[in-house]
Amino acid sequence: MQSITPSVGTLPARAPTQYIHWTEKGQACSAVWRSERGAAPPTKVVLADDTWTADAAYEMACGGTALLWRGDFHNARQLLQALQRRIDTPPRRKNRGAKGPSAAPTDGPMDPQVFHLHRQAQAQRARILAMVLVPLDGNYDITLRRAPDSRLACTEAWGPVVEPAQASVASLRDVLAMRSASEWRKNGVEIAALGPAPGNRIHPHYGVFSPVRGEYIDLVAAQPLPAQDAAGVLESVPYRAFDIGTGSGVLAAVLVRRQVPQVVATDQDKRALACAGENFARLGVAASIELQQTDMFPEGRANLVMCNPPWLPARPSAPVEYAVYDENSRMLLAYLAGLSSHLLPGGEGWLILSDLAERLGLRSPTMLTDAIAAAGLVVLGRSDAKPIHAKSQAREDALHPARSREVTSLWRLGVAPAVH
Repeated sequence: MQSITPSVGTLPARAPTQYIHWTEKGQACSAVWRSERGAAPPTKVVLADDTWTADAAYEMACGGTALLWRGDFHNARQLLQALQRRIDTPPRRKNRGAKGPSAAPTDGPMDPQVFHLHRQAQAQRARILAMVLVPLDGNYDITLRRAPDSRLACTEAWGPVVEPAQASVASLRDVLAMRSASEWRKNGVEIAALGPAPGNRIHPHYGVFSPVRGEYIDLVAAQPLPAQDAAGVLESVPYRAFDIGTGSGVLAAVLVRRQVPQVVATDQDKRALACAGENFARLGVAASIELQQTDMFPEGRANLVMCNPPWLPARPSAPVEYAVYDENSRMLLAYLAGLSSHLLPGGEGWLILSDLAERLGLRSPTMLTDAIAAAGLVVLGRSDAKPIHAKSQAREDALHPARSREVTSLWRLGVAPAVH
């Protein structure tokens, strides 16, 4: 099978098209602008250092002025933490009787306005925190006192330096996220469904969804595989599966460990493909998996066609959110619409999906089953699991009423019998 050679950088370096400009010591300065969220470079930039107070920085950031740091790196990180505290602990309102949207009735969906207001608040939080900027030289070194080595983390996220090397500016928040992702990539995430340690780790790359929520993986590991149809498929045709939107590759790897001889794993994101290819090589399953860069399905049919689409039908605001948000349920509906034409006789589609969207009021309770029927499919069975991740237990979370009752399901789908 074709595989992708692992590499240090998960993306080819992109030609920079935007620059940030500021004035320093009476001189006009500029550098390449890097933003993971695709934000435009700030037009108002001031120099900041260790003499700045958190209150002054907070006022400037809220007003849309970026702070290009010229002091100690550790002090910049402490400033960022101080800004986070000011955002997350707003002053109490004098009118204590004022109420926002109702959180949720105990037996029904939340008011979707709660979710939309929560996302707006998160977006505002991200915008303010992104106003603390750090300079990097042409080799991705942070040019501040006591700055850690950022070269590997930046190379993994942005790709190798392209000559001629150019100085750049990025938000401190992005740089810290890349360094954290680099540690996850180095250490990996242990996946019980992949067998005993140490050969059971998935190493997520920056910008690729990390499989830290294990309930959906356990559902795939425990579900009996569909039998090969004895009437319509020759014995010489090998059993195979498709993993649509493979991401880190964890589900495709689980299928191979379950003795599925051929898996085609697809994704349209270069970071995901590089991540999956590296994980397949580490796990020793690359010979059984073909990676394809495509939107949705590969050509042909399979005994099992599996998909774990993003669970919430909302618009992503950054590339890293595409694993969470599926605007207008595009991927979900495309999977259902194309499934029957990619299943072998007797084959099954496995749809792994949470009901969080229904509990948040973002999707009607019958939308999924209606879409399944409209696609000419039938439900062959369903397995459920309750999440145990930290947010499902966090009562201070605005979405806790929905998260605490969330159920993740594996839907077994088949082609509806023809009506004569």
